[in-house]
Amino acid sequence: QDFCPSRSRGNQSTGEQGGSIYSYGPNPQLSPSSENLSAEKMIQCVQAMLYLAVLVAFGACSAPPVPLDDIFIEKTFVPEQCVRAVKVGDYVRYHYNGMFPDGKKFDSSYDRGSTYNVFVGKKQLIAGMDKALVGMCVNERSLIKIPPHLAYGKQGYGDIIPPDSILHFDVLLLDVWNPEDGVQSNTYHMPSTCSRKVEVSDYKRIITMPPSLGYGENGDGSDIPGQASLVFDVVLLDLHNPRDGITVTNQIVPESCTRKIAAGDFVRYHYNGSLLDGTFFDSSYSRNRTYDTYVGQGYVIAGMDEGLIGVCVGEKRTITIPPHLGYGEEGTGSKIPGSAVLVFDIHIIDFHNPSDKTEIIVTHKPEECDKQTKKGDFVKYHYNASLMDGTSIDSTYNYAKTYNIVLGANQVVPGMEDGLMDMSDEVPGSAVLVFDIELVEMEEGLPEGYMFIWNDEVSPDLFTEMDADQNKQVEPSEFTDYIMRQVNEGKGRLAPGFDPYRIIDNMFSNQDRDGDGKITEAEFKLKADEAPHDEL
Repeated sequence: QDFCPSRSRGNQSTGEQGGSIYSYGPNPQLSPSSENLSAEKMIQCVQAMLYLAVLVAFGACSAPPVPLDDIFIEKTFVPEQCVRAVKVGDYVRYHYNGMFPDGKKFDSSYDRGSTYNVFVGKKQLIAGMDKALVGMCVNERSLIKIPPHLAYGKQGYGDIIPPDSILHFDVLLLDVWNPEDGVQSNTYHMPSTCSRKVEVSDYKRIITMPPSLGYGENGDGSDIPGQASLVFDVVLLDLHNPRDGITVTNQIVPESCTRKIAAGDFVRYHYNGSLLDGTFFDSSYSRNRTYDTYVGQGYVIAGMDEGLIGVCVGEKRTITIPPHLGYGEEGTGSKIPGSAVLVFDIHIIDFHNPSDKTEIIVTHKPEECDKQTKKGDFVKYHYNASLMDGTSIDSTYNYAKTYNIVLGANQVVPGMEDGLMDMSDEVPGSAVLVFDIELVEMEEGLPEGYMFIWNDEVSPDLFTEMDADQNKQVEPSEFTDYIMRQVNEGKGRLAPGFDPYRIIDNMFSNQDRDGDGKITEAEFKLKADEAPHDEL
């Protein structure tokens, strides 16, 4: 009591006997000698307190560890999601480092390169570990402290663990499953439209399976250890059944459809090709030209051959083709994988059959029509030319002049080729052409086989009249002048629509039988006299 003064029981404010060292200022009732004595005792008390503190600290350092009554768990990492916690009876796989309280390591699964695998709660572990693992989550990490009576007790474990040892385990839980588990699936994405489902799957899901339904006790011998639960993050790319046929959807059919594609027709169409998950692999639009082929004759994959039958010009449709009607198990080796379902969005541009004839539809006819065109007539007409899908390719109205030909004189094809020579980009190959024609003017042609006819009776002195210089032979200039004079005077008529001088040159050549550039009276004959020649 003399060493360590306590608070006075008296009233500090009145200065009663027994004042405290915590009082403020000296006690007025104390004499000077009493004050000096109190100061000395104060110093001695402080020294004693410091000595006592040193003894307590020394004793604490040399004291044995306080024994644990139960396990102590310090969670060093907890995952954000804990789908499942360990229960008694579960099978777990975990890594650990085993240490004494001073940090000395006595065992480690990491050093062995394999997890520790065991059932929980079946006395296959020391009691403290059996208890500590219950409630842990996959990927959770904990520091577990186990007292001796829940570890190896007074016996210890050989030379590794001394008797009455407290054990520390740094545990990382990797896997947990139960023998009664089945496959677990968690769908985390479903497309907005799902016209068909697989029996046991959807589009995106997590599939978890226990070892008994995976690779079992031995794993796969490389990447998958024994007794491992497996987790698959599955994205479904496509599905089909070997009994599937093609599927036609998203049909847009034009209001007018006078004819549908049949086997043997030649078709021109555009397409976009993709896999069932939307992965693009080809497009005719990117090449800026249609895909042209015969239908029903094996020129395209079987599914497309089938999907093009019964389609109209201008129709759009989506054709889904299973692998056995597409590119099969092998695919194409690049953009189309094996066993892939194919999706084609197609647009029919036109089609025809090699046996087709020209189709004529009269859109307007005058009330009075005394004369109709025939072979040999010279006609002038306007036209608008287009493809079957309505794409415009040419029009005479753009040039403010008619297109003029002689019917039946093989002028249409060469003339159209010349007229479209600079338009090859606009008129694709194998395209069906549509001409909207307006007949503007017609000049009656000559009888078949004639390039010149007489309107009046033929002069009996025809050769003499041609031989202007009376030298008994007709030269080209005399012949030409005479024929043109007859035409100008209305006595004769040349075939319309042709170059008149070319006709006359041809007539002269036919009369000049020996090819000497002159016509003699012996060579001169009329058309009526010798049928094989188109001459006078």
